[in-house]
Amino acid sequence: MVERLRGYLDGELAQYEHDNGITHTSRLSRADLEPVWKRCRALGFYGIHLPEEYGGQALSYSELAVLKEEIAASGRVLGHSVLGDMGGPLRAGDILRHATPHQLDTYLLPLVRGERACCFSLTEADAGSDVRAMRTTAVRDGDGYRLTGHKVFSSAGPFADFAIVVARMAGTEEESYSAFLVDLDSPGCRVTDGATPMSGEHIESDIVLDDCRVPAANLLGEEGKGLRIALGRVTVNRLLHCPSAIGAARRALHLTRDRALTRTVNGKPLLALQAIQHKLADMAADLYAARSMTYAALAALDRGEDVRTEAFMCKLFVAESAFRLLDEAVQIHGKDGLTQGH
Repeated sequence: MVERLRGYLDGELAQYEHDNGITHTSRLSRADLEPVWKRCRALGFYGIHLPEEYGGQALSYSELAVLKEEIAASGRVLGHSVLGDMGGPLRAGDILRHATPHQLDTYLLPLVRGERACCFSLTEADAGSDVRAMRTTAVRDGDGYRLTGHKVFSSAGPFADFAIVVARMAGTEEESYSAFLVDLDSPGCRVTDGATPMSGEHIESDIVLDDCRVPAANLLGEEGKGLRIALGRVTVNRLLHCPSAIGAARRALHLTRDRALTRTVNGKPLLALQAIQHKLADMAADLYAARSMTYAALAALDRGEDVRTEAFMCKLFVAESAFRLLDEAVQIHGKDGLTQGH
């Protein structure tokens, strides 16, 4: 499966990006992404982790992580669309089991087929890790709800059809939160440009809700259980971000090794310097440690164990290890390490 994936990433997808002039800083549109979603669905990659009843292969989390690592190591701009990270089945997370037949038919099965896209809207300007500080509220209104608030960092928002929005229930004695499927073209809902990350990618949106009416049929799961749904998804996704960081670090290590072998200093390869050898050895050790703890946690997740603590530790250690490794890669590449493309 990895070999087939590599063949697609380095062949057909690389050619598609080249032919359409797609770079990391391109403003992507649905016209750019839909052909990739549908092609990857036809090849069996898009939603490959899903149960067979939804057209997937019921991969374990460990198997899915191997594919995510491979995609990140390829350096492909549209790699996030191959398995469904960007607006697809992986973005929706494990919400299919909470959906009603109406929600499956209208929202989630079209998403699995690459016909619709979604974003996940939990974070607010003052409510990141402290999600209970969120100010977005939901008020019951007859046979529906009215949502008001401002969500940020909604990845895939620029080309999504609907959002999974978590809001605080207003007018209740106890603190409670609910999750809703919100059509982004609904009256009272605006999608605006979000922050641009260091990578230069235009993949984030703000979702602004101003008395936006959502029908009761779009309540995801039970009223008051939205935070549990959201955080259950976040724990798994937090851990599944790690293979992507590991793949990027793996690519950087390979590029740096090749650079050290071919860059000549005083008539000798850069790799002849013991200081460079030590740097590469430390980079490889960091990568090995990060990879080992990630796949150990994923194996525990596959066994059905509670890995909330491990997910936090992996995200911390893997991210910091990857940044250390990438910083050394920049140093060893010298001036070229500061140019776009590296």
